[in-house]
Amino acid sequence: MTKNAVLEDYYSKLFPYAYNILGSSEDAKDAIQDVLEKYLSVKNRPVDNVTGYLIRAVINQSINIKKKKRRVKENNIWLPEPVSTERADDHLNRDEIISYSLLVLLEKLTPRERAVFILKEAFDYSHQEIAETINSTIENSRKLLSRARTKLDVPKRISTSNSYLNTPDWLKKYIHTIRKGEVQRLKKMLADDISLAADGGGKVQVVREMTIGVSNVSDLLFHVFKTWQKSQDIQFSEMNHQPALLFYEGDILVNCQIFDVEESNIRHMYSILAPDKLRSIS
Repeated sequence: MTKNAVLEDYYSKLFPYAYNILGSSEDAKDAIQDVLEKYLSVKNRPVDNVTGYLIRAVINQSINIKKKKRRVKENNIWLPEPVSTERADDHLNRDEIISYSLLVLLEKLTPRERAVFILKEAFDYSHQEIAETINSTIENSRKLLSRARTKLDVPKRISTSNSYLNTPDWLKKYIHTIRKGEVQRLKKMLADDISLAADGGGKVQVVREMTIGVSNVSDLLFHVFKTWQKSQDIQFSEMNHQPALLFYEGDILVNCQIFDVEESNIRHMYSILAPDKLRSIS
């Protein structure tokens, strides 16, 4: 089997592990490429379970990359790189990609805490399997998971993905409300503790990185729409199992807006304007 054939064969299996730990598809691809190149460079390697070996290697490579990228942030807000989960794709197991809101929360964790949490919650690993994967002990795996849950302030089991019924209809209603300038109707769509985070990646200036509260968020949404978005091409999408809007200027994607919705109320909004994080989507 050629090198390219091996890369394609294992990519879909390895990507969710790397991406969920790193929060970046570009970094995930780098981690997978490094592991596969090292594996292919050694001839006659005695490995009984190649897939299991590569998964463990990618997980540990991703932990190491995450440690090295303890980000010196040019801006206060850093948002993960979103991944489309709108359509089935033979080259990516999208069911194992965690929700965007959870991906944001996971930035509170250390790389090892994050890896343990993901392996337990998203992939249903036992503590024995986790310990073997990250070269640790069962006791330490339990401690890391407990610490992660405490930092995240979540119950023992949480949903790692979200599903929404009639997402296009809901997004059409939202856009219609913004277009018509229906202030009170928009405010009713927002939860009392609504927050809106924006990440320009240090390359695109945003109006505000963090906005909190119904009035502040609604004012900002109307301002941004009237100033920029009303002239842009708007497409409905789904990113990390959550409803999203894509804003284009010509053929260039300039903004990905992701919604965290609970009982028809928007709890959080994430606006990704960083060009390097939009590249893989467009």
